[in-house]
Amino acid sequence: MMIKVMWFLKRAPHLTQAEFADWWLNRHAPDIIADQSPHLKRYVVDIRADDDSALAGKPATEPDWDGIAEQWFEDEAGYNAVYGRSDRPTRADTLANTSAFQRMVVHEYEQEL
Repeated sequence: MMIKVMWFLKRAPHLTQAEFADWWLNRHAPDIIADQSPHLKRYVVDIRADDDSALAGKPATEPDWDGIAEQWFEDEAGYNAVYGRSDRPTRADTLANTSAFQRMVVHEYEQEL
């Protein structure tokens, strides 16, 4: 069974939202892909919109997270081959550019429209 992992990230205080997006998309994501191949099967980065005030339903407070990464692995062995290693070169980069992150393993259920 495919393993889907979602990572919720909060940018470090020294980064603007634009700087955070630039770091993630142009530096961090390519490093993740290079480091986690061939086990990583799909990788999607979702960055919080700077201004969503024109959209209905805006919450009174800002979201806790500035972005979400979605990762797919073929199976548990593939996931563990990546995250079970002690030598993860992207870990220090993540810690330097985020103030918090959290992992959630999910089962995806696509609905027919």
